[in-house]
Amino acid sequence: MNVPVGIALPHRSPEPIDMAAVRQVAQRADALGFRDLWVTENTLDHVFCFDPVVVLTYAAAITTRIRVGVSVMVLPVHNPIHVAHQVATLDYVSQGRAILGVGLGRDHHYAQFEVPRERRVRRFRESVELIKKLWTESKVTYGGSLFHLDGATMAPKPVQTPHPPIWLGGGHPDALRRAAQIADGWMGSGGSSTAAFSREVPILKAELERAGRDPATFPISKRVFLSVHDRPEIARAEVHRWYGVVYRNPDGTDTSGVHGTPDQVRDQLERLVAMGANHLLLNPVSRYGEQVEALAAVAGLT
Repeated sequence: MNVPVGIALPHRSPEPIDMAAVRQVAQRADALGFRDLWVTENTLDHVFCFDPVVVLTYAAAITTRIRVGVSVMVLPVHNPIHVAHQVATLDYVSQGRAILGVGLGRDHHYAQFEVPRERRVRRFRESVELIKKLWTESKVTYGGSLFHLDGATMAPKPVQTPHPPIWLGGGHPDALRRAAQIADGWMGSGGSSTAAFSREVPILKAELERAGRDPATFPISKRVFLSVHDRPEIARAEVHRWYGVVYRNPDGTDTSGVHGTPDQVRDQLERLVAMGANHLLLNPVSRYGEQVEALAAVAGLT
């Protein structure tokens, strides 16, 4: 497979996750040559889910090369000053390996955290602007309509220059336009269908060109919930359980998920690359230790 491949750290599951599995996947993914480790943010959830920055800090401490990213943090329900400091610290302790993925989230996030849904796009845009300033300027003065700072300082600064990459999620045309304008990469949701991804990528590429940016050098990724097994019926059953229990959308098994033998999974992933993905995030839904080895072989890393 001719594109960089990341893998999800075990972090969200119907059952509690053993830290031995987290350690095994992080260290084997690092050794096998996966590009990055990813987690999602699901603070109030009906299943088990780690805090993203905490578990990524753990992963960074037990690895040496692999990048660590969250995709996506629901940015408008956070104070951007806290986010900037957390991710700058993650980048500092990992020696320059952090990636911040951000999105608008869904209506229930605003209700749960008692954050007004109104002006959420303005809140999102100002948050991204303020985070970048806190990462890159020694003394920050910012006068937005929602956020204000006057000569504020923050340390540590990130190791990466000009700053850690900020990736956006979201498949709405407006979200794709924002990604083309202000992001360093974009990731299609694992809950959205393959068909949706095929429609979103051309819109994103057109918006990138309109913004004077080269789509060939802009990370375009897709999160894929998947299972690989020599018996395809087992692989499908594992993905079906994931979509049924975690996403409460069993139809996603075949419209969004990837499952089958190694050859079948490779073919499905290659189709995503043909649609325009130049990065893939592989998210095993079970048997984490086995899957990191199997997926390394599928991706051509071994």
